[in-house]
Amino acid sequence: MTRARRLVVTVCPRESGVVRLPVERGGHAMRLDAAAVLKTLRALVDSRGLAERVRFCEACAGGCSADGPNVSVEIFPAPLPGERPDHVAIGWKTYVYSLASLDCLATVIEENLRAPRREARR
Repeated sequence: MTRARRLVVTVCPRESGVVRLPVERGGHAMRLDAAAVLKTLRALVDSRGLAERVRFCEACAGGCSADGPNVSVEIFPAPLPGERPDHVAIGWKTYVYSLASLDCLATVIEENLRAPRREARR
């Protein structure tokens, strides 16, 4: 059995630029600036009941030299019952200049909460 993950998703609210993509797979593409990306990701997490596993941060996500929006994700193991969460990341992923290449914005949450195959076999 794989250990659940928790995420810290960072979005830089100061980056200009927009990305055009659907929020959910199969939806219509929308224009999203950094504030809209953050607001939309928060709404996705809330609607899926993932608020205890995903936290958001407004800070530099990298890529300040060109238009964003940019997102960075830190991946941590979820604490076992009775444990305190630690602050040692087991992975990270950045979406600096690459949000537009995703099939939908929800991918940011989905692909990072899911353990990779080799980790799942352990």
